Amino acid sequence: MNQGPRNAMPQAKVFVEGRYRKLCRDLPQTVFFCPECKGHPRRRKGCERCEGFGKLTRDSVQELIGWVAGAAFKTRKNKFHGAGREDVDVRMLGAGRPFVLELVNPKVHDVDLAAVEAEINRRNAGRLEVVGLHWTEKNRVRVIKETPHAKEYEARVHAEGPIDPARVAALVGVRRTIVQQTPERVAHRRADKERERWIEFLAFTPVEGTPDWLVRMRTQHGTYVKEAINGEGGSTRPSLAELAGVPCTCVELDVLAILDDQGEPEPE
Repeated sequence: MNQGPRNAMPQAKVFVEGRYRKLCRDLPQTVFFCPECKGHPRRRKGCERCEGFGKLTRDSVQELIGWVAGAAFKTRKNKFHGAGREDVDVRMLGAGRPFVLELVNPKVHDVDLAAVEAEINRRNAGRLEVVGLHWTEKNRVRVIKETPHAKEYEARVHAEGPIDPARVAALVGVRRTIVQQTPERVAHRRADKERERWIEFLAFTPVEGTPDWLVRMRTQHGTYVKEAINGEGGSTRPSLAELAGVPCTCVELDVLAILDDQGEPEPE
């Protein structure tokens, strides 16, 4: 049974921590405001980009967790701090991604976190699951956000021609350095520069009856995985497409595990 925070006096902020598993491909981590109107109450009314909605998705991991937790703590204000983030169309599987939810000016403090977790999962079956929700402290926000994590992924890769199984088998288990120029899709929010990252392919499994392959890999924190597969016209070298000798596209991507900075499982 969950115990309340040690300090029973009213607090301006309360922090709870857990992991989330994202089971669908249409869910951003945080609120996805329209880039044109920014969700502003007046500007969004005539916004053609979002058709007055103010957001580009109907909900987010932050909202689905925050709506339930906020109702329990009697506050509408929260901040979501994740250990990195995945793209909207990428699932977060395995043990989940660590996060801290910061609840601002709660009116209720004696909250059963097990009941909050169960309600989040009940309301979002098949889309989102929260595990291990527990009380935490403010300093965990810095740790969660600043600790670098390698990741393990599985990608469904579409190849535009036959791939030599022996050629990709030779790639398995070799940790290699790649150089990535900032991809076009994030150029509006990332500095345009070259970054060196390591990547290690773990397995290549052909998808029967298709030209596709399931590719498992581990990558360093900050690796642009989709570009590590397709090469984006040479902006990532060497890419999987270059190493396999066939143009490749990432069709679907899943995060399987959040690892330590060296690519090893974190201690329980």
